[in-house]
Amino acid sequence: MNHRKLRLGLLPTGIALALVPAFASAQDAAPTDQATTLDRIQVTGSRIRGVAMETQQPIVTLSREDIEQQGFSSVADVLQNLTSAGSPAISRSEALASGENVGGYYIDIRNLGATRTLVLVNGKRLGATTGGLQDLSQIPMSAIDRMEILKDGASALYGSDAIAGVVNVITRKRFQGAEANAYVGQFSEGDGGTQQYSFTVGQSGERAGTTLSVEYSREQPVFAGDRWFSKWGNAGPDYPGSGFSPVSENGSWFGPCGPGGADTWCTLVDGGDPTNAADYRPHVATDNANPNLEMMLRTGIERRSVFASTNYEISDNIAFDADILYNQRVTDQQVAGYPYQSLAFDTQLSGDSAFNPVGQDIDFRRRLWEVPRTTRSELQTYRFAGGFSGFFELGGNYWDWDVGALLNRNSLSKTGHGDASLIATRQALGPSFVNDDGIVQCGSALAPIALDACRPWNPLLPSGVAGQGSLADEELQNLLFPYFTDTGTTRTTSYTANLSGTAMELPAGDLGFAIGYEHRKEQGRFVPDAFAQSGEYTGLAATTTQGDYSLDEFYVELNVPVLADMALAKELTFNVASRYSDYSNFGDTTNNKLGFTWRPLDELLIRGTYAEGFRAPSIDNLYGGIGSSFEEYTDPCGTGAVNSVNGNVACNAAGVQIGYVQLGQGLVPCTTYPCQTPDQFFTGSNPNLVPESSESRTMGVVWSPGWLDGLDITVDWYEYKIENMIIADSVDRILRDCYVLGDGGRCAGIERAADGHITNLFYGLANLGQMETAGFDLGASYRLPETSIGQFTVDWQNTYTSRYDEVGENADGESIIIGSVGAPGIFRLRSNLGVDWDLNDFSVSYHARYYSGMNESCVAGRPCNDPDRYANGEPDALRRQGSNTFHDIQLSLKTPWGATVAVGANNVFDHRGPVMFTQPSSNYPYYGGYDIGRFVYMKYQQRF
Repeated sequence: MNHRKLRLGLLPTGIALALVPAFASAQDAAPTDQATTLDRIQVTGSRIRGVAMETQQPIVTLSREDIEQQGFSSVADVLQNLTSAGSPAISRSEALASGENVGGYYIDIRNLGATRTLVLVNGKRLGATTGGLQDLSQIPMSAIDRMEILKDGASALYGSDAIAGVVNVITRKRFQGAEANAYVGQFSEGDGGTQQYSFTVGQSGERAGTTLSVEYSREQPVFAGDRWFSKWGNAGPDYPGSGFSPVSENGSWFGPCGPGGADTWCTLVDGGDPTNAADYRPHVATDNANPNLEMMLRTGIERRSVFASTNYEISDNIAFDADILYNQRVTDQQVAGYPYQSLAFDTQLSGDSAFNPVGQDIDFRRRLWEVPRTTRSELQTYRFAGGFSGFFELGGNYWDWDVGALLNRNSLSKTGHGDASLIATRQALGPSFVNDDGIVQCGSALAPIALDACRPWNPLLPSGVAGQGSLADEELQNLLFPYFTDTGTTRTTSYTANLSGTAMELPAGDLGFAIGYEHRKEQGRFVPDAFAQSGEYTGLAATTTQGDYSLDEFYVELNVPVLADMALAKELTFNVASRYSDYSNFGDTTNNKLGFTWRPLDELLIRGTYAEGFRAPSIDNLYGGIGSSFEEYTDPCGTGAVNSVNGNVACNAAGVQIGYVQLGQGLVPCTTYPCQTPDQFFTGSNPNLVPESSESRTMGVVWSPGWLDGLDITVDWYEYKIENMIIADSVDRILRDCYVLGDGGRCAGIERAADGHITNLFYGLANLGQMETAGFDLGASYRLPETSIGQFTVDWQNTYTSRYDEVGENADGESIIIGSVGAPGIFRLRSNLGVDWDLNDFSVSYHARYYSGMNESCVAGRPCNDPDRYANGEPDALRRQGSNTFHDIQLSLKTPWGATVAVGANNVFDHRGPVMFTQPSSNYPYYGGYDIGRFVYMKYQQRF
């Protein structure tokens, strides 16, 4: 028997964190010592090799078979359906999201934030954006062997970002043969078509092996107008027209057209002459625009990936491993044409314009309906991870070592279209005249401007109505709507060295020891288009983000067996680890971890951990440019807000009159809350930020009763506390501190117009946050004995959140709770039930995904089923929503010619979640983590 081949076959049950080759084992040189081959695997959460390490910490493993039994086509979708996963970060339903991070897929464990979950590929970091987010769309599904999710703090072993946990994606190694896969699917509404095609080929010999995976994937977008909850506005089908914008595609100007010649917003009558003031009537609610009809509900994505891995045995105890990845990801977004308001840009329609109906400068508003805003984000990833590894004998013990390097480079290009150049609109709205050919031309008869340099625009001409100055004119569009390009590059470079082995033999077993060093450098640059940096367009202003930092880290880990093979102590082992990190920009930090494993009986294991963690500020946190956005918020001084404090001392001191109602787009009173501002607010970075710090604790039980073979039950309690959290000092938080809590220092940056509405507010980043969360994970799996009717397997996974508190401070420095379990996206209970049935070559997989109910704050004019909560001393009234369950099913058949054919449906019963007026993780009245319809698919896999 070739024991080197035996080792290669066994290693895939663990994780080669440092790409240590499968044969690098003392047992290769000692054929008679086969049993210890099993003791040399490595698992996520420890640098020490050993079979027992796998159960010392709460780890969920998703095998390739587990992944294939689900009907998802991306790594992110698979992970998002874990019960421990939090609300999606920048979900594909957040169509209005902007910036460098939009278009990627991210995972958030425990709702602690996607930047606090570390993502690894074969034990090495996945490259991050300047904001610290790690894009899972870079990883091709065809290259994955399994994924391991450590639900515990692990900064002592992996450094920054591993506060909530670690996701380690392990790729296929030593693949032999060839495999082709095809996946096609779409929603039962006929949209959202998805295609994925991949081919994997590999060759494994006596001393070398190579695996190559090529994959193409495309998911078409879904438009908001094609779903029941998003078609009619921001409050669902029961409130059609809610959230419609007064800045409509019909265009309107402010002047005398109301009853008795009163000034109001005036819209052209059907068939009227846009240059005749008498042909205008007052703008009414039915003239408002429904932006959702032009918006994507679910963005489109296209991806091309090539992944290759190689392993070569240089000698019996030295090997070389390398992984190479190339990925191109293209994400498409579309939102409604820009709601242009001349007051916002001081670009009135000139009184000398040939289109002006009154002969004097007038303010107007017009949604640029003919040219929806689109963004195409293209990310290219180049990744190389390689190194040498081996083993040696010292003092009768064998030691594993490795040295390696990682280079991960992301290049981003974002191309936008649909925002108007203010330089061009000033010209197009300026003086114009009718030339001798009857064509409206910029300038005057004495000083004309050539048509190829300027074309007059008539913003009062409704969409769909022909005429000169129409936005439907392609040449006018070319002048008003240039293409905008943002570019970005991030680079992660690291060099590592690790040594692990047995330091000595103790009475209860081997004293495991690991030590290592890592040097890492993070570099990032994101450059918005020149129009964005100058502010000379209707889009969001932004400036360049650029910076870098480096660090050196040392870690040590000990696995100390204390008792073994004793009464009530079949095993008692302690694991301790410590990591020292020295950063070039803020200093150093040391983080420790302590764990224990106690096995009182062969079938019962008790485990626990205590871990310190940290997250270093990202490049964007420290060196980011100034950005802007049209924020959605609730003004406590507006009488339309639920439980408004309008008329209090702080509001009066700001000049807000009693009876003021918050104004939204078009400067019209808001009818739903939060309400989007008509003015840009600004945000920026903070070079004085310090790292976040955390403490986490877990305690768990693993029970595999001997009297029921195949049954495994795990229960794990967890608790996290994060301090100095880096948070965006949100608009709502500032307004709350100022007007509700009475902190006068927070009022200084709030600027209001004479009518009371907020015109400007700057909110930056600060170490102001604190978070505490706790709960339980319960898992039970049972593989029933095989019978004549087949094999049944049941798997039930649950996460129960008992506490989720985001802590803030009031003006007196007292702690207050501003977050809670049951808020949108923070579920009390998430539960997944899977039942698999296999009979010969036929199998059926059924999965149910349960989400407990959510609560949202009540908004004016909407049903509120717990209105007494405020009177009872709670923060606000609530609108409670019930639980939701989505059901998935897949049927598969293995054919005689080496193929597997599967058909299935996610959300097979087309379950609909509730309307959520607060639009959690979405820009629509629906939770962004829920299914948006029944998705049916077919998969074909051919092995050669």
